[in-house]
Amino acid sequence: MGVDENHDGQRLDNFIASELPGIPRSLVYRLIRTGQVRINGGRAKPAVRLCRGDQVRVPPAHVSDSKPGDVPDAALQSVRKAIVAEHDDYLVINKESGMAVHGGSGLAWGLIDALRKCYPEESPELVHRLDRETSGCLLVARNLKTLRELRRQFAKHSVDKRYLCLLDGRFREDKWVVNEPLEAIERGGERMMAVGEQGKPAQTTFSLLGHYGDYSYVEAMPLTGRTHQIRVHAAHLGLPLAGDSKYASNAQCRRARKLGLRRLFLHAHALGFEHPPGETQQFGIPLPDDLRSFLDRLAA
Repeated sequence: MGVDENHDGQRLDNFIASELPGIPRSLVYRLIRTGQVRINGGRAKPAVRLCRGDQVRVPPAHVSDSKPGDVPDAALQSVRKAIVAEHDDYLVINKESGMAVHGGSGLAWGLIDALRKCYPEESPELVHRLDRETSGCLLVARNLKTLRELRRQFAKHSVDKRYLCLLDGRFREDKWVVNEPLEAIERGGERMMAVGEQGKPAQTTFSLLGHYGDYSYVEAMPLTGRTHQIRVHAAHLGLPLAGDSKYASNAQCRRARKLGLRRLFLHAHALGFEHPPGETQQFGIPLPDDLRSFLDRLAA
């Protein structure tokens, strides 16, 4: 199985879990540990990051009645309320900021685990991902056929993805296209992304919506889907996202907090794709109340 752009940079264990819906994590690690999963013919560890073009051998395995991890009842109720579109083949979720899409890295569960609790007779799978701090449109497939179809659209850059974000500084253009490759780096023991000549192609279009004091309210359209793409491209312009503890300076983060911002100002507000093929689906989710209130405070 070839690794496409939608899985570029994904951990091997997460890739296997998505390709074998419903199997428990313990089985994923057993398959990798015993050499039944191979990358380009060789064995690999669960945490290895995949690259576009890698060939992954995935053994046939599926456990349809597997039980997802323990998810608090309050979280299940929150996720149910966040479903904005329920189709036989897919779900569109208004993901709240602070909720991870996957468990792991110290988290017992993620949004996808909650959905598997909500739909125990199915195997919901993420078509794409949003950062934990990012809110808004998230697309989930309810069956393997739809999962593969929608992921192909993401890989071909045919999905319309639009984000609302606030840049720290004055954006001087009506529109600006950033076409800079991104690569993974380590800084202070922390894994980050950065613009670099050895990185993978990435393109983001920023369109100015308005100014709020020294901040710029923009719509971002990422053509590609690299990790932290909008955040890194914004920082590359010298205008990091407001509230971005990873790519903005400490002084910028302190100023945003002092003004009342308690999270990363990044919201996936529109998503367009085809399903069935040839039939366009378009969904929009307004800016959340906390981010709207922050803009109102800046405008006052």
